[in-house]
Amino acid sequence: MSGPEPALDWPALMRAGLRDLGLAPDVFWTLTPAELWLMLGADTGVLPMGRRRLDELSAAYPDGGREGDDDGRD
Repeated sequence: MSGPEPALDWPALMRAGLRDLGLAPDVFWTLTPAELWLMLGADTGVLPMGRRRLDELSAAYPDGGREGDDDGRD
């Protein structure tokens, strides 16, 4: 069972929009998050794996657990 989606990081989005893209505040606030995402070039490739997917993979493929496994770590 998954938890709620994380909230948007508004300070980071504001820095990206106002400082990096040079948008005026009124222009920034009229954009949807999807429009801002597009302007930041986030649609140019595959997004990195999120925490939720990492947790799913960790649950499906836990580390260790097999007798005789020696991965070289202490």
